Amino acid sequence: MIEVRGLGKSYIGQDGGVVQALQDVDLRVADNEFLTVLGPSGCGKTTLLKAIAGLIPWNEGDIFIDGSPVRGPGPERSMVFQNFALLPWATVLDNVAFGLQMRGVGKTERIERARALIETVGLAGFETKRPGELSGGMQQRVGIARALAVQPSVLLMDEPFGAVDEQTRRLLQEELLSIWEEHRLTVVFITHSMEEAVLLGDRVVLMSARPGRISEIVPVPLPRPRSSDVGALERSGKYVEITAYLWDRLRDMHEEHRPAKAGR
Repeated sequence: MIEVRGLGKSYIGQDGGVVQALQDVDLRVADNEFLTVLGPSGCGKTTLLKAIAGLIPWNEGDIFIDGSPVRGPGPERSMVFQNFALLPWATVLDNVAFGLQMRGVGKTERIERARALIETVGLAGFETKRPGELSGGMQQRVGIARALAVQPSVLLMDEPFGAVDEQTRRLLQEELLSIWEEHRLTVVFITHSMEEAVLLGDRVVLMSARPGRISEIVPVPLPRPRSSDVGALERSGKYVEITAYLWDRLRDMHEEHRPAKAGR
C-alpha cells in the first residue's frame, strides 16, 4: 500500500518567489490498485508522482510504501516517463536489461527475463535495434518492459502515452491493461486525458489547480478485465457518464482560475 500523509511541496520560482506545488495531500493506494490521477496543467501531478518515486524531496508530510517511509528511490518502485528515457546507444535488449544489471543480476538471468518481457510488449525480433531505429510507440514499449524487468510491486507512470499518436496510444492502453491484468501491480498513472483515466483506473484522483490538492476521488465501477473489449466499454453508459462528470469538474476549475474580464 502507498500512503501519502499531509504532503506539501514548494520551490523557488523563476521570479524568486515561493511556488506552492502541493499542499495537504492525503492519499491511499491499495495493493494491486490501478489509480489514475487527473487535473489541470501545473497542478502538481508529476510532482506528486516523483515524490512517491523518491526522486525529489518535499517540505511537509510523509510517504510510506507498505509501512516503510520513503527516503529515496527503492527496489519496489519503477517509473515510466513520457519522454522514454532510454539509453540511445544501447540495444532494445540492453535497455530492458539495464535495471537488472544495475542490481547485480547475472547475465543469463537478466537476458532471459529481458527477452520474455520484450515478447510481452510485442517487440520480439527487435532485440538488436537501438532507440533511434524505433517509433515512439515502440520506444515506450521498451520503457514499460524495462520498468517491469526489475519485478516492482509499484509502477509509477508519468503520462507515458502523451508523446505518441492517437492510434498508438489506444494500442498501448490495451497492452497496458493486459499486462496489469496478468501481473497485478500497484499502478499510479498520471494523465491529462479523462477518457484514459476512466478506461484504465479503478479510481480517478482529481487534483485541484495549484497549489495541488486532492479535490475528489471518483470510483470507476466498470467491470474487469477490460483489455478484451475496450470498444464496448467506451460505449457503455457508465463510462460516458463518468467521463462527462470529470470534464464538468475540470471545466469548473478552469473557470474558477480564469482572470476576471475588465469592466467596460
